Amino acid sequence: MSIVPAEAVSGKIRPTADIPAQAAGGRPAPLAPRARLLPSLAAVYRAQLSRARVARIPLLFVATFQSVGIMILMRGVVDGGDEARAVVAGSTVLVVAFVALNLLAQYFGQLRASGGLDHYATLPVPPAAVVLGAAGAYASFTVPGTAVTAVTGSVLFQLPLTHLWVLVAVIPLSGAALAGLGAALGLLAPRQELATLLGQLGMTAALLLGVLPADRLPGPITYARDLLPSTYGVEALARTFDAHPDWAAVAFDLAVCAAVGVFSLAVATWAYRRAAVR
Repeated sequence: MSIVPAEAVSGKIRPTADIPAQAAGGRPAPLAPRARLLPSLAAVYRAQLSRARVARIPLLFVATFQSVGIMILMRGVVDGGDEARAVVAGSTVLVVAFVALNLLAQYFGQLRASGGLDHYATLPVPPAAVVLGAAGAYASFTVPGTAVTAVTGSVLFQLPLTHLWVLVAVIPLSGAALAGLGAALGLLAPRQELATLLGQLGMTAALLLGVLPADRLPGPITYARDLLPSTYGVEALARTFDAHPDWAAVAFDLAVCAAVGVFSLAVATWAYRRAAVR
């Protein structure tokens, strides 16, 4: 014999799906608080760093060997002086451009084409955390290659190693500016192939306008060089190879690089919102 609750006979049982979550007093339960920026940024950064570690390390070796190879090639043309400083500084920042600009443009272009942005759009994290976390993870991969390139170039061209500690500022500031630019290119490009092309063109510009000495470039090209975010990181690093660096000029170049980084990351965040809602 089965026992039927009296509420079932009287029709008083309410379906479980119709019972809203309520707080005391019959009011709807409050929603969970919005995720804060810094914890969300740390979570996205760790996830991106873990995901990209295996795939990006071989490409980091390629970026380092590419920059070292360029310096060896230029060693047969450049003997020393300002030209040697420009070659070493430009080749060092080129490692950052290869990873933070080129690879990040390809990553966000692929993410947009494959619908991966829909996954991030469902996460309770601010859009800025997604962009900054991915940019920070990709820029972090540039640290070993950048240091190796700077030391190798300094030894190759007999430049002082005394002030290479400035890389502690050059790497994150140049990385932020170039990563923001790369993310914006990948998110704004209408097709994945175009994002890859724009990333390659950006890295080529960093190569030609950063490694070649500024006084060897034609007049109109120097204006394009001033618009490239990596230029100010190159200039800041090149100045530190002097016997008595002009630290005010170094600080100014780094400040410009930081301002460009904030602007480019803001544009990338706007581009992410624009791409995620489509």
